[in-house]
Amino acid sequence: MSTQLVLLAVLMFAATYPSRALPILAPGIERLPPRALLYLRLVGPAVLASLAAANVLVGKAADGAPTLQGGVQVLGVVACLAVVAWRRNLLLGLAVGVALVAGARLAGVA
Repeated sequence: MSTQLVLLAVLMFAATYPSRALPILAPGIERLPPRALLYLRLVGPAVLASLAAANVLVGKAADGAPTLQGGVQVLGVVACLAVVAWRRNLLLGLAVGVALVAGARLAGVA
């Protein structure tokens, strides 16, 4: 078992926790401009999305070199992004992406 993922989790906690804890730790945060509040609210999901996309889109070749991957997983990510942009609903986008990949695997396509 690799400890790299534990180190990554601790690093991501250190990167995202301050922005998530700011409303608790800083009184009067609601007086910030709406754009700043939106930024702070979206830091955590943005970090998680970038980690997920990197895990789906980048793989390793036989020699260990990083390569771009294709396939149904990429289509799932694209479908998720399209639904989120269209409906402004992250849960619906994730459900569509997961359903697409699961359906392709059930059908034997992936």
